[in-house]
Amino acid sequence: MNSRISIKKKADTLLVLHHKTGTVGIVQGLGEDGELHKVDPRELNNAEIVSVGSNEDSFAAFYAGFYHQLKEPLEFSFFKVSEYEAGQTALHLQRYIDDSSDGGKRELKDYEISIESVEAYRSSGGEIKGERGEASNNYLYKPEQVNWKMMEKLGLSKEILQELGVLESMLKGYKTDKLVPVHIDVGTVKGIMEARLSLKANDFGEVELMFHPVRRVPDFSIPFFGHTFSEKDKRNLMDNGNIGRVVDLVHRITGELVPSLISRDRLTNELIQVKTEFVRIPLVIKGVTLDGQQRKILREGKPLYLENMLSARGTLFNAAVQYNADKRYVEFLLDKNVRRLGVGDFTQVPEVFRGKKLKKWQVEKLNKGEVAYVDGLVDRNRKEYQGVS
Repeated sequence: MNSRISIKKKADTLLVLHHKTGTVGIVQGLGEDGELHKVDPRELNNAEIVSVGSNEDSFAAFYAGFYHQLKEPLEFSFFKVSEYEAGQTALHLQRYIDDSSDGGKRELKDYEISIESVEAYRSSGGEIKGERGEASNNYLYKPEQVNWKMMEKLGLSKEILQELGVLESMLKGYKTDKLVPVHIDVGTVKGIMEARLSLKANDFGEVELMFHPVRRVPDFSIPFFGHTFSEKDKRNLMDNGNIGRVVDLVHRITGELVPSLISRDRLTNELIQVKTEFVRIPLVIKGVTLDGQQRKILREGKPLYLENMLSARGTLFNAAVQYNADKRYVEFLLDKNVRRLGVGDFTQVPEVFRGKKLKKWQVEKLNKGEVAYVDGLVDRNRKEYQGVS
């Protein structure tokens, strides 16, 4: 490595949590004896840190070798983050650990990089999740499990799905992120239907193609797994796509009540549910560390307004966020719908921003939703920069 690094937004690095001391650092590398070398995020200036290409194959190859050379791997937990935000994220994570109960610390297991998942990825192909805060995942299905002869009857093939850029997401168990034209030829009925597609294993272990056709609107007149929609439920789902609260749904086999969140697929208008026990909320969203109350709000499906988030371009912004049951992650909400959600009074800009007292004209512009430039802000390398909000 060079003695001086340049931070690249597209590179990844590793944060490390030492279980015995409860301290968070940024990985620098390994000594010849397998001892871990790390740097305190407060002393990051001009320090060498591990830099790995954001390509998942590159990261998997690096991490597998790194982990197996580590002298005492079980003493640590590792987290894959963007090199560009590593210092700030490490400080946020340290504050979270310092303030959390034992139960809160155990939740970190959902976010760390698992060597088992990395090894599985290397042997069969898969996805290693990173900053979004979800657990690592492998491919659920292999291309040879798909009934391609049946696909041909629908006007589809492996090559067509690859050209559309949807095959990988289907093999991972997700719905396609776009509508796919499907040829229908059943007796006298012929035509082309647009639908999102997904794969699902049936009771016999066979992989079946699932259709998610476009509907004009959801049918709210029929109870959804036993839940009858209120007018507010309908409005929330149509305006913003999320029901905004936990509801009890009836399990179709056992009949038990299952606390769940519901969202509307914005492409097809299909209603999608997820059990609250499977809802995973990230510890950090765009540089903002969530406290326990904020994570509770999101876990309950409610919208949350966050200030001073850091965009990929390095500018600060404010926005409302909410968990989406269809996408299975926290999404940003459109400004035009935020006021209908009852998020609360979030339009007032604080007079002091990141230690810098704002001038009256800056506060007024920001409260109006206009851009204001703030001089004299200091980044984590103690260099001044001009912030945009």
